[in-house]
Amino acid sequence: MKISIITVSYNSSSTIRDTFESVLIQNYQDIEYIVIDGNSKDNTVDIIKEYEPQFKGKIKWISEPDKGLYDAMNKGIRMASGDVVGIINSDDFYHKNDVISQVAEAFGDKNIQAVIGDVRFVKDNNLDKTVRYYSSKNFKPSLFRFGFMPAHPTFFTYKSYFDKYGYYKTDYKIAADYELLIRFLHKHKLNYKYLHLDFMKMRVGGVSTSSFKSNIISNKEIVRACRENGIYTNFPILVFKYFIKIWEVIMVKQ
Repeated sequence: MKISIITVSYNSSSTIRDTFESVLIQNYQDIEYIVIDGNSKDNTVDIIKEYEPQFKGKIKWISEPDKGLYDAMNKGIRMASGDVVGIINSDDFYHKNDVISQVAEAFGDKNIQAVIGDVRFVKDNNLDKTVRYYSSKNFKPSLFRFGFMPAHPTFFTYKSYFDKYGYYKTDYKIAADYELLIRFLHKHKLNYKYLHLDFMKMRVGGVSTSSFKSNIISNKEIVRACRENGIYTNFPILVFKYFIKIWEVIMVKQ
């Protein structure tokens, strides 16, 4: 089974080496790695070219303007030739070498149509210090209405489902990943398996958590995503998720 891993980058020179190294150390052999760069202005492309020989023909990459993060993700998925597709951001990295092999093992069960797992949030100045542990263990589709989703970077599924059920909606600014997961896991009811595995470390400060304004946009889009897929929710209902996020931080500190 070939697994395609997609990284979207833009001016990611300070972090993308960690991403590349984490893909290279994976002990699963049948990996296709795809990098979609948004015409970076720093030396990200130079780093891609530097690492290209190490992937020994298993990397595809382009660098060109795009219409945003989700447009770039869609480009990567369309380029993928693997059976299964997953995404790792250019400031995240797998911190164990058997993540992809465990994903492949899960898909050995033909009843499994998607995989989800856990992630660790770390600070850029101390990658060994976990500040929040985001687990998908207790996720179920009924929680979408409360603003909860499985950790998107741990989501792997067959490429054929993107062709069948659609790609990321590019008119979303922040929550297209939320909408896609609702569509796949709630509306179309893909049979998913939770792996008790922290797939990767994520640096804090992503697009959806970077400011108060982005949180407002995110919540508006979550309400829209739920509505478009037959789930009722509203802003007061979504407030509950922030208590859970605080609890996740508290539990890490104990």
